[in-house]
Amino acid sequence: MFVNESAPSAAIDGAIQADAVIVGAGPCGLFQIFELGLLGIHAHIVDSLKHPGGQCSELYPEKPIYDIPALPVCGAQELVDRLLQQAKPFNAQFHLGQEVTELTVLEDHTFLLRTSLDTRFHTRTVIIAGGLGSFQPRRLSVEGAEAFEGSRIHYKVKSAAEFTDKRLVIFGGGDSALDWTLEFAGKARSVTLVHRRSEFRAAPASVARMRDLVQHRSIQYVEAIAQSAITENGEFRGVRVKRTDGQLEELEADHVLVFFGLHPKLGPIAEWGLGIDKRAINVDTEKFQTNIPGVFAVGDINTYPGKKKLILSGFHEAALAAFAVASHLNPAKKVPLQYTTTSPIMHKRLGVPD
Repeated sequence: MFVNESAPSAAIDGAIQADAVIVGAGPCGLFQIFELGLLGIHAHIVDSLKHPGGQCSELYPEKPIYDIPALPVCGAQELVDRLLQQAKPFNAQFHLGQEVTELTVLEDHTFLLRTSLDTRFHTRTVIIAGGLGSFQPRRLSVEGAEAFEGSRIHYKVKSAAEFTDKRLVIFGGGDSALDWTLEFAGKARSVTLVHRRSEFRAAPASVARMRDLVQHRSIQYVEAIAQSAITENGEFRGVRVKRTDGQLEELEADHVLVFFGLHPKLGPIAEWGLGIDKRAINVDTEKFQTNIPGVFAVGDINTYPGKKKLILSGFHEAALAAFAVASHLNPAKKVPLQYTTTSPIMHKRLGVPD
């Protein structure tokens, strides 16, 4: 809920006082802690998940990432862990397992935030780093599937070791489906990739590698859609699919991995009076500020001309947003650019010994 009006002082009683509240604890939100901390700004950070990391931790913790500067390869959870370690000197306060549901702009242009657990923040700035917003995986909506979700039918891979030497059927045609197909080839007892059409959304190099493995009979590929789960005496045995030629085929499997993508929703953020374009928040490219002064947005949740939804782009946005937050908090004071390699002030804030 968005309210743009004066609020009585009683509404602020019991609220946590803050200079900055970050909404979203994914990689960009975690890096935002660091960038604010370098400028001497303490942050509170709120996330609807019960752990930091956003999609990286929730959906693909073991997925390799190859485009983080200076790290040729980095697991998604490893990246989250490194960001948490990097932000540790700044002692941000985490408020997890709760969603920010209301934003009120007060008469003095500060903000009152309320969460689903009725935690309230009276803050001078807000940085939205909500990724895709609220999200749920697109499910395998076929007869008999629901009973096995979480045990035999999975929408994310928490531990790759769980699937070693197992018979796997993988659904999907995007990067996640192809990445895990390639990852489990040679490690699982068998891998069968199922996609509804011959065109893939995944990186062309991944598709080429997959087709090469199919040609060498290292994995199987079936162009089909799911029909139903196969069970025997209440036990999961695999999945029945309908091929593009209309024929039904039964695929035996110990586990089924489903990567149909997400249902992205802005959730309550859509009601806060922000400028929205196709489920993303409009920002400028100088401050990454929204149409509401003092409210900023970084990472996948924002949009601007030339926007690229990459983690490294979000890191850049977080750095510039931090300087904008500092200027907003103290408009009369120029924010100097200082280097972490040489600045005694930065060393002190980072806890670097003299």
